[in-house]
Amino acid sequence: MHGEESLLQDIGLSIIFATVLSHIARVLKQPLILGYIIGGAMLGKEMGFELVTNEASIELISEIGLILLLFIIGLEINLAELAKMGKAMFTLGILQFTLSVAFVYSVFPFFGLSIGSEKFDLLYIAVALSLSSTLIVVKLLQDKVEINTLSGKLTVGVLVFQDIWAILFMGVQPNLNNPEILKILKSVGIIVLLIAFSFSVSRYVLAKLYKACASSPELILLTSIMWCFLVCGIAGEAGLSKEMGALVAGMSIAAFPYGADVISKLIGIRDFFVTLFFVALGLKVPLPSLEVIGLSSAIIALMLFVRMITIAPVIIKLNKGVRNGFLTALNLAQISEFSLVILALGAGFEHITPKLQAVILTSTIIASVLSTYIIMFNHNIAATLERLLAKVGITDQAEETSNDEKGGHGGHGDGMVRDIIVLGYFRIARAFVEYLEDLSPSLIKRIIIADYNPAFKEELTNKGFQWAYADLAHPDSLSHIGLHDASMVICTISDSFLKGTNNNRLLSTLSKLAPNAKIILTSDEPGEAKKLVADGAQKVIIPGVITGEFLYEYISRGMRNNEREVS
Repeated sequence: MHGEESLLQDIGLSIIFATVLSHIARVLKQPLILGYIIGGAMLGKEMGFELVTNEASIELISEIGLILLLFIIGLEINLAELAKMGKAMFTLGILQFTLSVAFVYSVFPFFGLSIGSEKFDLLYIAVALSLSSTLIVVKLLQDKVEINTLSGKLTVGVLVFQDIWAILFMGVQPNLNNPEILKILKSVGIIVLLIAFSFSVSRYVLAKLYKACASSPELILLTSIMWCFLVCGIAGEAGLSKEMGALVAGMSIAAFPYGADVISKLIGIRDFFVTLFFVALGLKVPLPSLEVIGLSSAIIALMLFVRMITIAPVIIKLNKGVRNGFLTALNLAQISEFSLVILALGAGFEHITPKLQAVILTSTIIASVLSTYIIMFNHNIAATLERLLAKVGITDQAEETSNDEKGGHGGHGDGMVRDIIVLGYFRIARAFVEYLEDLSPSLIKRIIIADYNPAFKEELTNKGFQWAYADLAHPDSLSHIGLHDASMVICTISDSFLKGTNNNRLLSTLSKLAPNAKIILTSDEPGEAKKLVADGAQKVIIPGVITGEFLYEYISRGMRNNEREVS
């Protein structure tokens, strides 16, 4: 009983400190992860108040959060979408990581620093410095509305490839102590078999389960979590890490429209456990000495230099532009949370020293703070670097628009852009679709219909519309449907039928995600409609008013006809 009380107390303190420090981080415009880590540091015995006494229990719960975090990262790695990125993106994704690892591994020993002398230290340093933070980058680029720019797309593409490289490294990690070629090949073979098994089950079993429970979001969520832990268990039994299994489980269902639904539903659960994961990391942060700060500063400087020389030249060579090259490199100027995961696993395998883990953790914290300001002023910094490069004769001759941008989100070969997005396929939207088919079929090629129920996908696709998954109650699911490029966004569902949100909150979200679009909403009340217009909606549909106008016109017209018949 005493142990249970201690566990509850430690979890409570962790959440309290993480929350308070996160609010401070938010006010200072810093990543929330920084608040979690500093909160853990304040709780720990290394540099804090020694308030947490049951670190093992916190780490157990944080491991669950880590599994869910990697599961969601896997859900974001859609191999079908990856294949559409084109040769340029594949070239950048492959060269960035391989050149970075090779450069750091070769150059780091010449720095003469007091870390990196153990057997695997150099390898872990090289891998850690070659990965960037998906959480920080995507959040900051979304806040700046730059996620759909060419540099934003290049940045996200590199992050996806980095995740795949991290997966491959995690697959061979357990065999580094005995790096025999047969054992490494065996690990790679097991990974391939696990991926083949997971994708086969997803295609032939999970697809049917998802279709059967399409009307029950809770059951979709539960099924997905079950699948995550099942694959984790299989990976563990096969000699791989459970974290590796979580990534594969996420990747195996990413191609389904339910992937976005699972992400939006898991975020609340994930954030609770992920908070404890980073608090647990903070508990291990040593009291920063001048030596550790000096080592961390040198590592951050090396990381920034490596980003520039392995990203910008490749993008420039691929004719994507000097400025886009610098912007992408600047966007990726931090150390990944994935690096911390790999180091944590490496410490468990006794591959690295505690000192190295502490230095990289300190570097990650400092780099995350620095990166916030780098991304905030990325265009100013890139412009300065561009001018310097122009002095030696290298100028920006970027492709003005990529193939993706020429066609727009969901574009076709005829150049038509899908720039009108209808949110929700309910009564009004269905009537709208029928009118389009009869009166303006050419307009169909410009429309994306986003709804939570995949049962409508085939029907709408056959009619020429593009269907996309969206749960209006979860803003994260809306970021995947091309809102940034929309000229018009229409929600035909009033507050009476919206679940978990309302048109006022929806308007706030859409104003950020679709800054250039005309937003049309639906309301049951004239008073609420006026407020929505005042808050920025272009127009608000009031079904009751439209119905009243129709009845008035119909009855008046009928009465006039009757009068003519009598006369």
